[in-house]
Amino acid sequence: MRALKRLTARQIATAKPGSDRRASMLPDGGNLYLQLSRDKNDHNHIRRSWVFRYEYLGQRHDMGLGPLHSLDLSDARAKAKILRQQLRDQIDPLAAKRQIKRDQLAQLAARQRAITFRQCAERCIAAHEDSWSNAKHREQWTQSLEKHVYPVLGDLAVDDITTAHVIKTLEPIWKTIPVTANRVRGRIEKVLGWATVRGFRSGDNPARWRGHLQELFAANGRTVEHFAAMPFADVPVFMAELRQRDTLAARALELAILTAARTGEVLGATRHEIDLAAKTWTIPAKRMKNKKQQRIPLCDRAIALLSALPREHARIFPIGSRGLLDLLQEMRPGGATVHGFRSSFRDWAAERTNYANIVLEQALAHTVGNKVEAAYRRGDLFEKRRRLMADWAQWCARPVPTGATVTAIGAR
Repeated sequence: MRALKRLTARQIATAKPGSDRRASMLPDGGNLYLQLSRDKNDHNHIRRSWVFRYEYLGQRHDMGLGPLHSLDLSDARAKAKILRQQLRDQIDPLAAKRQIKRDQLAQLAARQRAITFRQCAERCIAAHEDSWSNAKHREQWTQSLEKHVYPVLGDLAVDDITTAHVIKTLEPIWKTIPVTANRVRGRIEKVLGWATVRGFRSGDNPARWRGHLQELFAANGRTVEHFAAMPFADVPVFMAELRQRDTLAARALELAILTAARTGEVLGATRHEIDLAAKTWTIPAKRMKNKKQQRIPLCDRAIALLSALPREHARIFPIGSRGLLDLLQEMRPGGATVHGFRSSFRDWAAERTNYANIVLEQALAHTVGNKVEAAYRRGDLFEKRRRLMADWAQWCARPVPTGATVTAIGAR
């Protein structure tokens, strides 16, 4: 029997497939073939690749080894030699290749799951921060994790975190700062949920509350936190003192009080949101907590305040997120919060005016809880709110009695 002639470099470079568009197989011996086929998009372009053809347990298999441009003749022959040895050892080469692929994927998954909780948290925050209405939310997330979570969970592989780890994290703060503890629990749950979806961990979420941690912790951690608020009767005296301060933070805090807006809404305000002629501030939905555009009527004092500010930045108040709170705490030590002025406004409106509740809720950009009322209240009651905010501004500017002082929050 005549020995099969092996392929030459010239044959490999010049051989062409048949005219029937089927791939041609040129044997090199030892189960190795050069496969020739025409490109579907370019009939003149010829694809050349190596195939190891063998029979195992009565079935024929064609195993691709790679294209000619990445595997030359000598490399293809060396690879075929290894595969022939596998056949002599009664190993199916194709099955062995698939097993190697599965092992590689398993190793990759194991490396991915070795990612730490801290790394997952940072990526989770980055993935969600665009949906948050202000930068303060990211700051609160980061600070709470740095202070309460990372010392226990930060360097652990996220796939190794169990209920015991979560309990160890929460127990020291659950009774002393319950509101913060519950928020921390929710943030741990969100990070672990994100990690599960991304394939970095598997199994149940050990930080979930319902049907799990609620069996271990008292529900006091789920109470609603009320922001410390200055009594509305004290606001005029405070406002008079505030207007004596010639700083950007003072003007930002004054605008927040006059508009009953949230800190993040004020600090994120830009020039194009303000229409001085129409005396209107329009906050886009993406910056609002309820994700709905909010139009805020501006009183005469607010217009004067905004008109006098420098126009060097796109943001009206290019100051840090704690600027307003630091100023308030300097002026009134004792626990009052900037957000609490919204409560001061709400208390004043309820006790000193006859405006309907729906007008007050719209002024605070609250979502209407009653579905029937919400269905009929499609407008924003803007003109009624303009009169309301003008009345509030008038209250804030009430003459201060000579020698008047404000009792610090908590001193009563």
